[in-house]
Amino acid sequence: MGSAADWNCIREKVIARVDSSAEDLNKISQEIWSNPELKFEEHHAHKILTEYLVKEGFKVEGNFILDTGFRATCGSDGGVNVCVICEYDALPNIGHACGHNLIAECGIGAGIAIKTGLEILGEKAGKVTVLGTPAEEGGCGKKMMIDGKAFEGVDVAMMAHGCSFYVPRPKYLALQQIEIKFIGKPAHAAAFPWEGRNALDAAVMCYQAISVLRQQMKPDWRVHGIFTNGGVKPSIIPEEAELFYYMRAPTKVELDVLIQRVLGCIDGAAKVTGCEANYKLGLNDLDVVTNKGLISIYEKHAQNMGVTFETNPSIRDAAVGSTDMGNVSYVVPSIHPLFDINTDAPIHSREFTAYAGAPTAQEPTLTQAKALALTGLELLMPGNKQLLEDIRKEFDETFGKSK
Repeated sequence: MGSAADWNCIREKVIARVDSSAEDLNKISQEIWSNPELKFEEHHAHKILTEYLVKEGFKVEGNFILDTGFRATCGSDGGVNVCVICEYDALPNIGHACGHNLIAECGIGAGIAIKTGLEILGEKAGKVTVLGTPAEEGGCGKKMMIDGKAFEGVDVAMMAHGCSFYVPRPKYLALQQIEIKFIGKPAHAAAFPWEGRNALDAAVMCYQAISVLRQQMKPDWRVHGIFTNGGVKPSIIPEEAELFYYMRAPTKVELDVLIQRVLGCIDGAAKVTGCEANYKLGLNDLDVVTNKGLISIYEKHAQNMGVTFETNPSIRDAAVGSTDMGNVSYVVPSIHPLFDINTDAPIHSREFTAYAGAPTAQEPTLTQAKALALTGLELLMPGNKQLLEDIRKEFDETFGKSK
């Protein structure tokens, strides 16, 4: 990958660049954390992130594909294009309980560090793209970015997610949202109940059927939902009732099987109650397919900076939810490591929100920015063409793509 002296020089410059920017990066993180914005509404975060990247010499396209999306680039076409991803949306009521302020900080830090390396290598070595992706929390924003061709020309995509442990190859489940609506017939519940068809009964039967289905589900399948409409008044037999569910499984193939099982519960509840059932499949996060070649490079650099990865199988191999980064991993070689922000609190909790804004989260976040930057720069180094070819070959073989 070029001479050892060249690499050592770049490594030192990259680490120094992140360290010298630590105060600015922390301010950005704190500003996002203090002003939590929900999916597709991340206007303040969009503003401060893009303004900082402009100041750092990136070519920035604001409102890119989505109103709160952005793309910032530095370098030249024709070489390797390394993409670092930022997230910055929050959760309702509990703010940055998934630590997206830290994901944004990490992505920006990695981006400016790779830019520093490119300035040493010469811009003809390739390009760094910092991509701002809104609405990870239930909006599947990256899927919309994919549809908008945001990843065309990108060779690899990377991001790192704060958590309560270090797992470089996390198990993220494929997810399918579904909205279910039962339509019955209203009637006076006391005077003429026999004239009605109770849509709430249908919804309850559906809920119970899905709950019973869990007995025959695989251990890593998940189905969980809520009632969103149960009628308007006790004296009126409910004409409409609605449910909203998430279905999850380790792979898209398994998820398709699970979906069919749930659809059977919907149809059965409608038949039993004499109601009509309608459903709408909503957003769909795919499982994250971690590129082994790319994550191996990251693991090396993270470990060289003192990171110790989790070895307990019950933690290392456990399913940790779903993310639209999975959709990205189906179109470009990707990694999505988890890192410990010095907390035992679970994500999506008020406790985790507090830790995501705490000073103790800064050192591990900056370490991840350095590890991602060094991973990207190793692919950009002259003489490392084979590394990227191996990564692409693995990706093509995984998804059955032909050259």
